[in-house]
Parts: sequence; structure tokens; C-alpha cells
Amino acid sequence: MKVNRDQFLEDGYIILRNAIPPDQLDELRAAYEIMVERQKIIWARQRKRDDPPGGAWETNSQPRLHLNSIADQIDAETVATVEIWLHEGMQGVSSELLGVEDAAVTEMMMMCNPVRDHGTANHRGWHRDFYPPNCAPLQGYVDDIIENGPRYVQWNLPLYDDDVLWVVPGSHNRFNTDEENEQLIKDPCAPLHSGIQTHLKAGDGVAYILPLLHWGSMYNTTMRRTIHGGFSTFTACRDRGYLEHLCPASQKTFERWDRRGKRMMEHTMSALRSAMNKDSARYDAALDNLHPGRGKYGKRQSTMFLSKAAKRIHKLKSPDFERLSGPERNYCEMVEPMTLRWGVPIADRFSVDEAQVLWERFKPVDDGLQADEIQWAPGLQGDNTHYYLNEVPADLTVENFIAGWQA
Repeated sequence: MKVNRDQFLEDGYIILRNAIPPDQLDELRAAYEIMVERQKIIWARQRKRDDPPGGAWETNSQPRLHLNSIADQIDAETVATVEIWLHEGMQGVSSELLGVEDAAVTEMMMMCNPVRDHGTANHRGWHRDFYPPNCAPLQGYVDDIIENGPRYVQWNLPLYDDDVLWVVPGSHNRFNTDEENEQLIKDPCAPLHSGIQTHLKAGDGVAYILPLLHWGSMYNTTMRRTIHGGFSTFTACRDRGYLEHLCPASQKTFERWDRRGKRMMEHTMSALRSAMNKDSARYDAALDNLHPGRGKYGKRQSTMFLSKAAKRIHKLKSPDFERLSGPERNYCEMVEPMTLRWGVPIADRFSVDEAQVLWERFKPVDDGLQADEIQWAPGLQGDNTHYYLNEVPADLTVENFIAGWQA
């Protein structure tokens, strides 16, 4: 399937008609419905005392199926839910959009309709799918994308007609306009004048670049089974007990991706240890190995990601880690390779003393990303924070980061 990558880079999204051939829809619907029912059973077992019998599935405005989290439930009857991610209309197109030979799937999910109408009482409203304090300000993404192209492409692919998603074309490459901010402040859950509603028929797909401003408009009981997830250049190594149910070619693909993921974790280790050891040549080489060919803004973005990795590793190795709140623990343990989060496995490679030195080395980057005043901006996720949300300070460069090692 040929796609117009130039248009994708300009608009930040692309709609692909019949990404899933019509003759495959019934099989996919049946397989996914079995997995949805299995997810419901698990959530019902995990319900809290005051929850309804179905647990969070009955209260959530957008209940989701997370294939990676219930991988042990995937079998011969439901393996089509995994195989579809390797279809040319998804994996092949994602490779083309990213400008790589072999894009790897990072997350396999499905967005479902709620049990009761939530209307426009959206849990987020208009948003961009990242929280700057955990990764980088919007400008970091914008500069990297303009200079080098995206690192990640996200998908919505409905098995039934779906008009929920709205997007703002071109917003992946810029800050909000004054008019958009005025509208978002007035009502973050209303159509923006600059927004476009994606009208997707069953089997159509919309692929978009992560910082794109978008909105899930109406969460009601209309049947919704929309495949959701994304592709990057590398993925996390996971428990893939379902491999035996995949066709031989798909097995080899996942095994190849997992080997690449292990190599990329090693390159992440190399970057972190090179900074610890004040070895600028090895640090630069590690950045090139992680994301070959990226320019100065790409390396700056990776350095900001690595500063967050160092912070997480420091917290994971802290004697006080067990006393951290649930959200803080999840922040440290989460695995998200496209932002160089490797969770506990990479932290285990550092001693307590090494984690302290590592954090001391990267702390100037983290400090440089914070202001004295509380920061807030419409259309971005998360709470108020001291971290810059839009701009990257002009003096935050890889060159200045490395020069600070000699101070």
C-alpha cells in the first residue's frame, strides 16, 4: 500500500481507506470480542470494594483492551488480534511513514465503548499524547520532527464505523495558536475551529504523529471496537508466550524486534554510562546507535529523554522507593522504549552509588527544563508543574551538557 509520506509529515496524520481488507473484518471482530470478554473478567476480579460487579470496565469512559498486559490470554482462537499488527496495511505503512525498513509495534490496544453514556465529559478533552515533565517540552518534539521526521506513529483503526476522533492538521509541528488557546480555555471538550473530524468506516485507519493535537469527542454506548497502538524503530522485549500460535513469518518478525530492542537497551546503557564516565565520544556514538542519522535537535531530544531515564533509575535504586506513591512508582517502572524508558531491567544494571553519579551527571538537564514559576498550557496532559511545557531553553544543548562535565 503506497502512502503520501510528504503529506503525512505536513499534516501530521493520514487516513487510509480499507487498511484492513473487508473480508478480514468478521474474523477480527470475533477474535477481538473474545479478548474483550477476557479483559472484562480480569477487570471484574480486580474491582475495588465500592466498584460495580464489572469493576472499572463499567465506570470507565473509554475502557481499553491491553493485549500486552493479558498476553497469556492470546491463543489459537484469538491470535488474529496480534497478526493484524503485522499486516502490510499497518506495519508496512508504518515503516513507510517513519522512513525506516522495519517498524516495530510498541503497543497493541483496543478502545471500546463505555457501558453508559459519558457524552462530551471526556477524561482529557483536546490533548497531545505526552506529558512534558516525563519526557520533553513540545518544542523538543517539534524541532526533532522537522529536522529528522517522527520517531513514532500512532494508529486508530476501527472494526466498526467510528466518528469519535478529531485532529488539528499541522499541529504536530507548532504550538497552539492564540485562537486555539482561547477556545481550549473556554471549553476543552468542544470542536476547535481548526479541527477536523475523522469519519472512519470499518477497516479504515488513521495514522498520526504523536504530538498532534486531537480529541476523542463522544463517549457513548454506540458499539466501538477501535484498534489502537503504534510503531517505532524499536520496541520493548516482552513475554510473548503467544508466539507459538503465530505463523512462522510472524514469529520471526517478533523475535527480530525483540533482539533489536535488547540492542537498543544496550545502546541506552552505553549512553548513560558514557555520560557517567564523561566520555563525550562514546556518548555521541551511543546517540547515533539509538537513532542513526538524527541531527542536533534529535540528539537534544534523546538527551532530554536520557535525563528522565537517569532520574527514574536514581529513584528505583533509592532506599525510599518502596514508600513512593502508586503514580510515582508507575512513573519509574513504566517501559516505553520510544522515550528510552526501560524500567526496572535497566535500573538493575546500576548500583546505588552508580545511580547517584548518573543522576548528578544528568540533573543539570532536568534543572534546566524547570522554571521558577508554575507552568500551564491548554491542550497538554497532566497537572501544573515547574517544567517548561512548550519551549526548550535556548542554552539547553548537547554541547553545553557535555561542556558541563568539565566544570
